[in-house]
Amino acid sequence: MDILEKARILISALPYFRNFYGKIIVIKYGGHAMVAEDLKQAFSQDIVLMKYVGIKPIIVHGGGPQISQVMEKMGLKPTFIEGQRVTDAETMNVVEMVLVGTVNKQIVSLINQAGGKAVGLSGRDGNLIEVEKMTLYRYTGEDRPPEIIDIGRVGKVKQVNPEVLLTLIEKDFIPVIAPVGVGPGGEAYNVNADLVAGAIAGSLKAEKLIYLSDITGVLDEEGVLISTLYVDQIEELIERKIARGGMIPKLKSAKKALNQGVKKVHIIDGRIPHSLLIELFTDEGLGTQILPRDEEVINE
Repeated sequence: MDILEKARILISALPYFRNFYGKIIVIKYGGHAMVAEDLKQAFSQDIVLMKYVGIKPIIVHGGGPQISQVMEKMGLKPTFIEGQRVTDAETMNVVEMVLVGTVNKQIVSLINQAGGKAVGLSGRDGNLIEVEKMTLYRYTGEDRPPEIIDIGRVGKVKQVNPEVLLTLIEKDFIPVIAPVGVGPGGEAYNVNADLVAGAIAGSLKAEKLIYLSDITGVLDEEGVLISTLYVDQIEELIERKIARGGMIPKLKSAKKALNQGVKKVHIIDGRIPHSLLIELFTDEGLGTQILPRDEEVINE
């Protein structure tokens, strides 16, 4: 690549730098991008570059596979019901140890090594994520009450108190959040990271909410990528079972975030190196973008 071509690439990104300068962007970090060394380095570089062009990134990370690996080493068997990890007191100790004590610190360290100023915290810090206990209901047939399933210390977000995040952003830090919430009695709860990311983005009315995962985006019945989706189409995708598994919490949290004032949600493939930069600073973009209403799409 010659020098002029490099200059043209930088100039082509200028409108995006201008549009996103000073804006909050929440990134849900998960999947293979958290495991492969080259992708971890690329992600850290992307975050630092975003920060240096004036964006205010906030990261919410997952860590389910890492939790299961540690549990198995400790002789504990991971159990899932309806896609949710059954979390008794012993499992919760492992969840918090892995997410807050290991995964979170690794991400913070990588960003700092890349030249950023990252700070790790969980939803218990500053009562950032207040939760209530989640209960699952299983359909048992017509004219019969649903079966109530207790899955332990699994929480759903009740309220986000973003003061600690605003303080960190004001001081030029990059918050990195482990999805552990605080219950009514101060106890720790395991919370789905997709839902946490959506709740935080909504509470801050973020410019964008971006999900990095091991998927190309939202697919239709034929498995073809849906490049643009509107918030009023989400329930139909779920009801018709076009969206399944891990896509459901992403879409539900995207809907809630958009209804709370987030301008746009993206679901992109984190297995592509520098996918964040491609999505934010090029015309082509990646994955699926979800808009709050049926309006003309403007690339920004």
